[in-house]
Amino acid sequence: MAQLTQQVLSLLNEEPLLRLADMAKRLNVSEWEVVSRLPAELVVTLTGGHSLSILEQVAKWGRVTTIIEVAGSIFEIKAPLPKGRVGHGYYNLMANSGELDGHLKLDAIAHISLQSKPHRGKEAYAIVFYDEHGHTIFKIYLGRCSQGKLFPEQVSAFHDLKELANV
Repeated sequence: MAQLTQQVLSLLNEEPLLRLADMAKRLNVSEWEVVSRLPAELVVTLTGGHSLSILEQVAKWGRVTTIIEVAGSIFEIKAPLPKGRVGHGYYNLMANSGELDGHLKLDAIAHISLQSKPHRGKEAYAIVFYDEHGHTIFKIYLGRCSQGKLFPEQVSAFHDLKELANV
């Protein structure tokens, strides 16, 4: 455990622009194992039991970027996260035409991280959902305006989510 923490901190120091997913691949561990060893100023972790509450809150934030990464391919949806409702073990997204749609299996979410780590040299905030094996299910990044600036109300709401970890 201590050795992995030291490896993560060393990589973070030596290559601050390295994506956490790439760091995990390099260390041959899950992304959750890397994230759970980041300094507190970069990440707050929560149990998967907070998923529904977080998703309901994010649905009020407006345009965000939802990322799904599969086999090295990265899919980005830049749209509001639709509201949803629980049914048959899923959080069923109720999308308007052209928005993200789908069914999220809530009990598959074991961990959540609230990340405040720069991405490609820019200030960035992400909510990342992981399964029981530490693999990323999906990520939600705060939205940006046409000038590339974060929406300040989303940054504030993100910081409010961190309070869940203190409850």
